[in-house]
Amino acid sequence: MGVGRFVYTPILPLMHAQAGLSASAGANLATANYVGYLVGALAGILVPALVRSRLLLRVSLVVLTVTLAGMPTVHSTAAWLALRLLAGITSALIFVIAVNSLLGHLRQHPAHLTGWAFGGVGAGIALSGLVVLFLRAFGDWRTAWWASAALCALMAVACWTLRPEETPAASGGTTGSRPRTRVHRWFSALFVSYTLEGIGYIVAGTFLVAAIGQGSPGWVGSGAWVLAGLAAVPSSALWAWLGHRWSRPGLLLTALVIQAVGIALPAVVGGVPAALVSAILFGATFIGVSTLALAAGAHLRFPRSVALLTAGYSVGQILGPPAVTPLLHHGYHEALILASVVVLAAAVAAAVLRVGFPHTLPDVERTPAARSAGQVGRPAPAYTLPVPDEDQT
Repeated sequence: MGVGRFVYTPILPLMHAQAGLSASAGANLATANYVGYLVGALAGILVPALVRSRLLLRVSLVVLTVTLAGMPTVHSTAAWLALRLLAGITSALIFVIAVNSLLGHLRQHPAHLTGWAFGGVGAGIALSGLVVLFLRAFGDWRTAWWASAALCALMAVACWTLRPEETPAASGGTTGSRPRTRVHRWFSALFVSYTLEGIGYIVAGTFLVAAIGQGSPGWVGSGAWVLAGLAAVPSSALWAWLGHRWSRPGLLLTALVIQAVGIALPAVVGGVPAALVSAILFGATFIGVSTLALAAGAHLRFPRSVALLTAGYSVGQILGPPAVTPLLHHGYHEALILASVVVLAAAVAAAVLRVGFPHTLPDVERTPAARSAGQVGRPAPAYTLPVPDEDQT
C-alpha cells in the first residue's frame, strides 16, 4: 500500500519534465487518488464484511499492481485520473483489511508490534523512493512506473496468504448507551485538528519531492523521500510508546509543531541540509499523528470516533491539492508555506484539546462492541493503538 499510494510523489517531477504533465494536472491526479482512498475507506466502514474478505484483499493487490503498470501505457490525463482513482480505492481496501487482520491477531501481543506493522507504510515509501532514485540515471518516468509495479507485485506475493480475522461470534447484551461523560467539546477539537492535518500533510506528501527538486540537484528530492519513508517506519511504535508516558494531546501538539517546521524548511531555508532535515521531520510525524489522534478518539469513547476521524482526515486530503493549485504557477514553495500554516492551525486545535482533557473516564455500559474491543470499564491504555469496532475499521 505504501508503494501503490505514495510512489506518485517521487515520480511526479519526472512526469512534469518528461511527460508534459502540468502542475494543475499533477494536483488533479493526486486528488483523484485521495477521492478513491475515501471511497475505499467508506466501503470498509459501510460494509464490515469487506474487511474480513481474503478474496477482496487478493483482488485489490492485483488491481493495485495493474494500475501502476498501466500508468506508462497511456498518455491521457483522463486515463491517468481513472488509474489513480482506482489505485486509491484498492489501497484503502488493502489498508483496512490489513488493519483488521493485525488488530485481530495481535490483540494479545505487545502493542509495539502493531506500531511496527503500521510502519510498513513508511517502508513502502522508502522502497518506492529508492527505486525512483536509482532509475533517474537509467530510465524515464515510464520505467519508474514499471519498476514500482514490479515491486508492488513482489510484495503482493509476500502477503498473499495474509489471513483477515474471522467473523466474530455474535454476543448478547444490552444495546449501547451514550458515554456518561460529555466529551463532545474534546472530540470536536480533535476532529478539527485531524481534518486540518489531512489538508496540510497531503500537500507536503504530494509536492515535497517536487519542491525540493526546484532548488537542489535531482537526486536530493528522491533521496529526501527515501529518508521520509525510513523515518516513518519506527514512528508509529515510537509515538505509541511515548503515549504510555505523556498525555496524547500534548504529544499530538508536539508532533504537529514538529511537522509544520519540517514542511516549511525547504521553502524558508532551502539547500540540501534543510531538505533532508525536512524529510526526516515529516516522515517521523505523519504516521505518528494518525496513531495519536485515533488513539485519543478511541479513549474518549465518542460514538464511531474512528470512522468520523478517518472521514475528516480523508476529506482534508481531497481538499489539500486543489486548495494550493493556484499557488503552483511559480513553484511549490508557497504551497508548502500554506501547508505549514494549516498544520500549525491543527496544532492550535490540539492545544485546545489539552485543556481539561479527561485522561480517565467513568465506566460505560457493557455493549457487544465494547466487549469485542476490550475497553469495558476502563480507559484505553495509553500505549496501545485503538482496536476499532467492527463497523469502524
